[in-house]
Amino acid sequence: MDSFEKNILITGGAGFIGSHLVRHFVRKYPSYRIINLDALTYAGNLSNLRDIEECPNYVFVKGDICDGELVSGLFRTYRIDAVIHLAAESHVDRSVLDPFTFARTNVMGTLNLLHCARTCWGSLKEGFDGKLFYHISTDEVYGDLPITRDTAPYGESFFTEETAYRPHSPYSASKASSDHFVRAFHDTYGMPVTITNCSNNYGPFQHPEKLIPLFINNIVNRRPLPVYGRGENVRDWLYVEDHVRAIDLIFHARRSGATFNIGGFNERRNIDVIRTLISTVDRILGRAEGEDECLVTFVGDRPGHDLRYAIDSSLLTGELGWKCQVSFEQGIEKTVRWYLGHTRWLEEVTSGEYMKYYDTMYSGRK
Repeated sequence: MDSFEKNILITGGAGFIGSHLVRHFVRKYPSYRIINLDALTYAGNLSNLRDIEECPNYVFVKGDICDGELVSGLFRTYRIDAVIHLAAESHVDRSVLDPFTFARTNVMGTLNLLHCARTCWGSLKEGFDGKLFYHISTDEVYGDLPITRDTAPYGESFFTEETAYRPHSPYSASKASSDHFVRAFHDTYGMPVTITNCSNNYGPFQHPEKLIPLFINNIVNRRPLPVYGRGENVRDWLYVEDHVRAIDLIFHARRSGATFNIGGFNERRNIDVIRTLISTVDRILGRAEGEDECLVTFVGDRPGHDLRYAIDSSLLTGELGWKCQVSFEQGIEKTVRWYLGHTRWLEEVTSGEYMKYYDTMYSGRK
């Protein structure tokens, strides 16, 4: 138990961003033991991590972040030094249909992790020295921004670390609440915490309920591309590997009490993202340019659909020197080619076949 320099608990490490982060830490820091706690809901996929599952510094635990006994046991057994908390229900459409699940996981799950960390670390002789609770959140807690121009950037205002919270969906409300609990544990108990709020991530291994992989799959199979409203809503897009590099940098900077916004400086209207996907898929598959534009189908808008998100990452850039390395055009090309080259993965996820992998590989703790 004492042979590792650090023992880091990563929650939600079988999900999209989490699996990229786990792989990055396991490979880059062999002296760290990475404990991946994931409930393996539909969004968790252990096949994302097949290439590292036998690494000596990697441990997988199937479990719920709301399970106090389990989480406390992990802190004691592995002498956890830090938590990087990604586990969350994240799909806005699902939150509209079932807000209670989002409140349970995102709010109560975060509170349980905080309580277990405080209880365990508070009982140690060194207390909070050398410990960190790193909470990963979203730009959606800030609400939305106005669109004041027709070309990117689409407005004069951006989300900063000082922007007031104005969540509009059950998902963003649950994340805002969890952010507040994290700050409260810092202010009330002196727990070392860091919070980051990121823009829309995209890249390999993203569940095909999300816009980019969903539409890649639909374009390939010539299925309708349902677009909310007129597709005028604007999002800032961040390639997942750029996000992981930012998390690594912020984690090691250990700025207790700090908040950093992580954005891609890639504002795009949804309809323009979709047209880029169509042209990229069609080109790679050898189809005629714009051949699949006819698949676009405008549908009624989503309740509480925020108009524009745009993050100002200048604090992170100025203080820690981070910047995006992957442009939107490069990221879309890499992402489309990954999905076209991993059709089996996509089929397993869309069919549910991937969940059988859980039963054969893991039944609990490793």
